[in-house]
Amino acid sequence: MPFLDLPDCVNARDLGGTPLIGGGSVRANALLRSDNHDLLTEAGIAAVRGLGVRRIIDLRHGWEADEFPSPFRDDEIYLNLPLLGVYPGFDPTAPDDYRPEVDHAPERVAAAFIALAEAPAGPVLVHCHAGRDRAGIMTALALAVAGAAHDVIVADYALTEGAEAKTMQDLLDHFDSEHGGVSAYLQKAGVESRHLEAVRRRLAVAG
Repeated sequence: MPFLDLPDCVNARDLGGTPLIGGGSVRANALLRSDNHDLLTEAGIAAVRGLGVRRIIDLRHGWEADEFPSPFRDDEIYLNLPLLGVYPGFDPTAPDDYRPEVDHAPERVAAAFIALAEAPAGPVLVHCHAGRDRAGIMTALALAVAGAAHDVIVADYALTEGAEAKTMQDLLDHFDSEHGGVSAYLQKAGVESRHLEAVRRRLAVAG
């Protein structure tokens, strides 16, 4: 799970090398994550393009994407798919808790996951504003579907600046106890079996 050398980006990582249950790992340069790109210099933009990224999935709200525009926003590789909505009772000052967020807007989560499944062959880069919460949820879903164990997903999330392992553990436990697991949650939200299989094929490589 190497950190990426992207000038002016934080929390930028390649999920490649993440171990999977039963052997194998996540393919290198298949799924990348970072914070937002509005501060990227020409060197940073060139570094992203140098990775061969075929799809950028921006998980920020529309107003965030407008206020802090991506330098890739007019590029065919770019999609803005807000992952989460603001649910009743949302308190931005409260400790991180993703459980009510994924329950409030499952259709948004499904749309982002389907975009990953249907992306052109090659690296996919997902990002939000800080590269922690929404990017963390999205990569956790993808890793779970690919076959990573919960403790591995939690450990990867905890590498992110400002992240606490308990936040991700609580989310994964919630998927299991309330939805029957990550795949079941996604399917109830509108993701089809073919999308799950497409993500597995994209990410998983035999050991």
